[in-house]
Amino acid sequence: MAVKNSASAQAKRSRKKADASSSLIPKLMKNPKTTMAVALLIIDSLLVSFIIAYVPYTKIDWDAYMSQVSGFLGGERDYKNLKGDTGPLVYPAGFLYVYSAIQYVTGGQVFPAQILFGILYIINLGIVLLIYVKTDVLPWWALSLLCLSKRVHSIFVLRLFNDCFAMTFLHAAMASILYGWWHFGLIIFSAAVSIKMNVLLFAPSLFILMLKAMNISGVISALAGAALVQIVLGLPFLVSYPVEYISRAFNLGRIFIHFWSVNFKFVSEPIFVSKEFAISLLIAHLVLLLVFAHYKWCKHEGGLFKFLYSRIQCCLSSSSSPWPKPLKKEHIVATMFAGNFIGIICARSLHYQFYSWYFYSLPYLLWTTPFPTLLRVLIFIGVELCWNVFPSNLYSSLLLLCLHLLILSGLWYSTTENPYASEKSIGRFFDPFAHEYHGVISLVCNAMLV
Repeated sequence: MAVKNSASAQAKRSRKKADASSSLIPKLMKNPKTTMAVALLIIDSLLVSFIIAYVPYTKIDWDAYMSQVSGFLGGERDYKNLKGDTGPLVYPAGFLYVYSAIQYVTGGQVFPAQILFGILYIINLGIVLLIYVKTDVLPWWALSLLCLSKRVHSIFVLRLFNDCFAMTFLHAAMASILYGWWHFGLIIFSAAVSIKMNVLLFAPSLFILMLKAMNISGVISALAGAALVQIVLGLPFLVSYPVEYISRAFNLGRIFIHFWSVNFKFVSEPIFVSKEFAISLLIAHLVLLLVFAHYKWCKHEGGLFKFLYSRIQCCLSSSSSPWPKPLKKEHIVATMFAGNFIGIICARSLHYQFYSWYFYSLPYLLWTTPFPTLLRVLIFIGVELCWNVFPSNLYSSLLLLCLHLLILSGLWYSTTENPYASEKSIGRFFDPFAHEYHGVISLVCNAMLV
């Protein structure tokens, strides 16, 4: 009898597993975005394999990267002595660790590095597709736009730029934040900054989101964790040649070569390299950030200054605070992408690899505008065409700027909705790292003070 019951129970479990397996495909088919995302990953994997196998590699910065890494591995800690054939090292320490690992795995050879970057491309695409699937902005068919850039494929598997790792880490940080893991997301964000500083373009909008979604102690501990990442990664250089490291790895005053500019080629070279032009763009950047923060990102709270005042009042008051509040995923993604896009518009020079800084945000930004679908697609195609003109010229750069400004105007006139999720969503946005993380940060800070 016991044997019969055991056999019956086992049969039931087998039927349940079979039912679960058979219901998986219909569930995927019911969610066309998930089905489309899986299909795109498979198709793009084949395309990347084809590109690596049959399209010639273009030598640009790889040899310089390997020379700089070899100097680091040889014991050099003075940043002014870490150089390659394209110039001195200008990236933070995370870059050296990443490319040291790549050199160890590939032996410094291009072909195995291309395979590694092909895998990185698919990982990055998977993370980006996860962000898009988790948010309800794009129709399922528009996800295909994320795989249609000739320039981005080239940046990853034919150029091997460090921008690829920086943006993959950035997208991973965004995905973590969407799940409510703010502290972990800030650690990954800081790791991305340590590879290339362009990630800091996301920082102003991210900081506003942190103030909305976290209490003050959470914001401080998350920022302390991010700073700690920079200190730990840069420690070998900070203890030996701190001035050289900070001045070169975090140099905000670099002047790029006019020939390689994709966005301001229509500006004459004397104006392009002038300090007045740089200051004008910086002022435009700050003004646009303030305007969008006040009238768009903090509109629901009564504007930026009222929002900041209310947060200060919450810190000073002993009464129960209305924060933290869970944010809608769409608000998080739209705000971070828009903040970065403003920085892109005001950048003095965009080189060809910089397209990876915002390409993956273009479909999202376009579908948050009130534009008709046809115009969105045409703008996307226009931007892609501008980035594939080589060398860039007066007309391509002027068209690119006009398209950027058109997208920005669409973002300005887009509908601003309540950024906060319903109370039922609070549990889903719980940061499991926050409590333990806060304690670890406190211990580390105390140890450093001692």
